[in-house]
Amino acid sequence: MQRAVSVVARLGFRLQAFPPALCRPLSCAQTKILGSDRVKLMESLVVGDIAELRPNQGTLSLFTNEAGGILDDLIVTNTSEGHLYVVSNAGCWEKDLALMQDKVRELQNQGRDVGLEVLDNALLALQGPTAAQVLQAGVADDLRKLPFMTSAVMEVFGVSGCRVTRCGYTGEDGVEISVPVAGAVHLATAILKNPEVKLAGLAARDSLRLEAGLCLYGNDIDEHTTPVEGSLSWTLGKRRRAAMDFPGAKVIVPQLKGRVQRRRVGLMCEGAPMRAHSPILNMEGTKIGTVTSGCPSPSLKKNVAMGYVPCEYSRPGTMLLVEVRRKQQMAVVSKMPFVPTNYYTLK
Repeated sequence: MQRAVSVVARLGFRLQAFPPALCRPLSCAQTKILGSDRVKLMESLVVGDIAELRPNQGTLSLFTNEAGGILDDLIVTNTSEGHLYVVSNAGCWEKDLALMQDKVRELQNQGRDVGLEVLDNALLALQGPTAAQVLQAGVADDLRKLPFMTSAVMEVFGVSGCRVTRCGYTGEDGVEISVPVAGAVHLATAILKNPEVKLAGLAARDSLRLEAGLCLYGNDIDEHTTPVEGSLSWTLGKRRRAAMDFPGAKVIVPQLKGRVQRRRVGLMCEGAPMRAHSPILNMEGTKIGTVTSGCPSPSLKKNVAMGYVPCEYSRPGTMLLVEVRRKQQMAVVSKMPFVPTNYYTLK
C-alpha cells in the first residue's frame, strides 16, 4: 500500500515556508557559507563530515554545544557552485545565525577566507509517491538522476534559480524547492494546478514525520540532549569521531562506547493517543520517562509516539505503561521508523 501524505490525498504538497505576502511564518532558514575555508567553518560547529560530501550532496547534521547538547538540526549541502547551502529551523534562527556569524568573525580575524550570506528565499516541499512525476512536468532536468539528499539548480515551472533537493520530512519520496520569494506564489500555484496535489497542513506533516521516526527540534531533541541519547549517533562522521574536533566531542564520543542513562525510543499502543509530556512508567507503575511526541498513525491505525527511557527499558518489545488522561495503558517499545521509508535512491 502506498503511504498517504495527508488524510485527504495520496500526494501532499506542503508550503514549508511562505513569502511574506501570504502572512505565514517561515519554518526554515536558508544560508550560504562562502570562501575557501567554508568546510573548516562548518565542521567547527557541526558533528558531520562535511569534507567528504560530493558536489551537490547534502547531509543531516547537528549544531552541538560543549556539553554535547544539540543546539539545532540542519541540512548542509556541498554545492557545485562553490558554497555550502545550509537549511536550519526558523524557530532557532536567531541563535543559529549568531553561532555562524560569530564563527565567521573568529576565522576572518585569523585570516581565513570565509563568509556568510542569508538567502531571501522561500522553501516549498512537494512530498509523496508521485511527487517526482508531478515536478517532472515543470523541469527540463531528468529527476531520475537526482537521488535522495542531492540537489540541483534548475528552472521550475518558469521560475529560474530554484534549488531542488531530493529530501523531505515525511519518510516518502519528495523534494524541497528553494525558490526566490518573488516567484514563490507563482510556483505554488503552478504545482497546485495538478489534481494529484493537495495542500497538507502541519498536523499531516507531524503524523508523517512521526511515522518515519524523525525528530522535531524542541520536542524530541534539544540542548540538553546528546546525539547518542537522541539515537542520532549515525550523524557523527567516522573521521570526526576519531578526531574529536567538534563541539561537545569529549562528552559525546565516550557515550558511543559506554552507556548513556537514557535513549529516545519508539512506542506503540492502542487506546487513547499518547501525547507530548505523557508520563512513561515501568510495569510496576514507577515513572521512568516522558513522551516527547505522539499521535495516531493514519497508516498503521494505531497510536505511535517517541520518548526517553533509561537504557535498560529501551530494547524493542519491552512492555511499559503510559499515563494518558490520568489512566494507565499498555505500550510496547518499537523499532523506528514505524512505517518503512520510501526515499528515492539510484539502483
